[in-house]
Amino acid sequence: MQLSSNITAIVTGGASGLGEASARGLAAKGVKVGIFDMNAERGQAVAKEIGGAFAQVNVSDNDSVDAGFAALRAVNGQERILVNCAGIGGGIKTARRKRDTGEIIAHDPAAYIRIINVNLIGSFLCASKAAAGMMSLDPTDPDGERGLIINTASVAAQDGQIGQVAYSSSKGGILAMALPMARDLAREGIRVNTILPGFYETPIYDQMKPEVKDNLSAHLQFPTRFGMPREYAQVVEFMCEHSYINAEYIRTDAGARMPPR
Repeated sequence: MQLSSNITAIVTGGASGLGEASARGLAAKGVKVGIFDMNAERGQAVAKEIGGAFAQVNVSDNDSVDAGFAALRAVNGQERILVNCAGIGGGIKTARRKRDTGEIIAHDPAAYIRIINVNLIGSFLCASKAAAGMMSLDPTDPDGERGLIINTASVAAQDGQIGQVAYSSSKGGILAMALPMARDLAREGIRVNTILPGFYETPIYDQMKPEVKDNLSAHLQFPTRFGMPREYAQVVEFMCEHSYINAEYIRTDAGARMPPR
């Protein structure tokens, strides 16, 4: 797909981190970009800077997602690209003992459900509704391509750390969606790909203590630094423009394999 002003995209989680970098990268290519995010102030600011549009959306809520698509399509038209970056983290063991009392505690079910709802269900809701919209479009090329969905998993889908059972479950589900979703949409000319980012300079990692980041960096092969959001956005752009990549995933992690903790 040739990125240009004739193309419209929606980026979820586009107000910060990997989503913001993706929105900015696509806009720099001329694409009309819409942003979904819960942070209205920041989302509106980013949208204004890139000449795009913003909708405050809770991706885990079906009605909110429907309203967001309606609002952005009214401004930019039907999207041909969806980049799912909205997500949350969290660290709780499957079961644990309290250090002070020895009390045994099971994983908080509400915390597990929340991560699954935002990361996995949210990605699915947005992908399904974007695909339905893309099916109404005319193809862009002789191959019959109508659109592209890019989902964001994580290296935690394959290398989950201690305390990441909920997060890894959600990201593993996203990774597992790629092939069946691509098969579902193949006859409609809609591709589906997944990116598995490793350690990036994003708000999630900004909250970590320096010694924790140093420990993670020790497991990087080369380069031995955290990734920059712009480098993630470059993979998004590559997947958009390389139409022979479908039902695939790419790890962007400097060759790292996550340690247990």
